[in-house]
Amino acid sequence: MKKLDEDIPCGWAPAGDTLYRAYHDEEWGVPERDSRALWEKFQLDGFQAGLAWITVLRKREEMRREFDGFAPEKIVRWSEKRIARALSNPGIIRSPTKIAATINNARIYLDMQERGEDFSDYVWGFVGGKPVVNRLEHWRKVAPKTELSETISKDMKARGFKFCGPTIVYAVMQAMGMVNDHEVRCPRHKEIQKLYGAGGTRKKAGK
Repeated sequence: MKKLDEDIPCGWAPAGDTLYRAYHDEEWGVPERDSRALWEKFQLDGFQAGLAWITVLRKREEMRREFDGFAPEKIVRWSEKRIARALSNPGIIRSPTKIAATINNARIYLDMQERGEDFSDYVWGFVGGKPVVNRLEHWRKVAPKTELSETISKDMKARGFKFCGPTIVYAVMQAMGMVNDHEVRCPRHKEIQKLYGAGGTRKKAGK
């Protein structure tokens, strides 16, 4: 078996796609602990359902503009007229069901906030605040969901959140740095570990 070359980015981040590559090199897997930013990640991954992630990336900036910066306190006040305006914007993912879910999720987020429950603390609490460090040799070997993502998904659904199935949750976990799923040959694997030190919990990919 041919040995993988060192210091080559993850196979899913082609050098020819500058947008995808920038997302891989600068954002994906970086530990995110800001509650609003985390909530945005969950909504965007919900919009991805049934689509390729590159579609979301290409529309993300326009979606941020249309969705009031993904500020829950603004989205929760959307009227039918405001929803109709969003649905007329070709620059976003125009799904009435996903927009309704985002409004619903804003309400749940704010309900948690009103009870003094921080969304970031809630999400990170599932790993005790410490990222899981996987030792992934090839990105295709990672499972689409894990026991942990199923646990988080079940809890979020019980709270009333929508578009938070275990596969969506695991995609967010990867993006927000709750798990380091960069291939071990990828420079970002080590670089990201330096962002939170050696305190991550080491587990095999897919476990």
